[in-house]
Amino acid sequence: MVISLIIVFTLLIAASCNTKKAVDKELTLPFFNSAELTPEWIHKEDNDYKKIHQIPDFSLTNQDGEKITRKTYEGKIYVADFFFVTCPGICPILEKNMSKLQDKFKEDNDVLLLSHTVMPTKDSVPVLKQYAIDNEIDAKKWNLVTGDKKQIYNLARKAYFADEDFVKTQDEDAFVHTENFILIDKKGRIRGVYNGTLALDTERLIRHIEILKKEG
Repeated sequence: MVISLIIVFTLLIAASCNTKKAVDKELTLPFFNSAELTPEWIHKEDNDYKKIHQIPDFSLTNQDGEKITRKTYEGKIYVADFFFVTCPGICPILEKNMSKLQDKFKEDNDVLLLSHTVMPTKDSVPVLKQYAIDNEIDAKKWNLVTGDKKQIYNLARKAYFADEDFVKTQDEDAFVHTENFILIDKKGRIRGVYNGTLALDTERLIRHIEILKKEG
């Protein structure tokens, strides 16, 4: 009888734990630790929690000629993407949807935006500045950055896992051209990847930012 009660009690605890994990998946966002972009829900008590992939330090220059580093975004939720000023295809749509994020979180100091040019030799600081003026981009909310091409491409491929073609080809000479918006939490970890050309995905991103804000 005692043994039976112990077994029942153990099963109830296990069921309770499983239920809690299922609820956690609904209330929290996963982590993305590799270019395969497989979502992983990792609890703080898990041994892998301290091994979660983080965006490394970087040093780039924004549209106002100011130095932008990882420290600029320390303790902030931010959305990153990759573009270039003269792009005739997806980039105008990316800008439009990033502008929606700028408007939505205009008064929210915890949410920032970061756009990297993938044509840094052409997209100089003055070029980015004019682009910012033309598109009413607020430098306090949204940094357009240029700098060393190798650093930017490494960030796209190995930090943000944004270049899907590179995953397939491993061709370092290939041009980076991606529609992805990448959501980063306050600790520099990837929490979501979205198609920045789609209005529905942008709305989903906004909902996920609200979820991240509740994490503290």
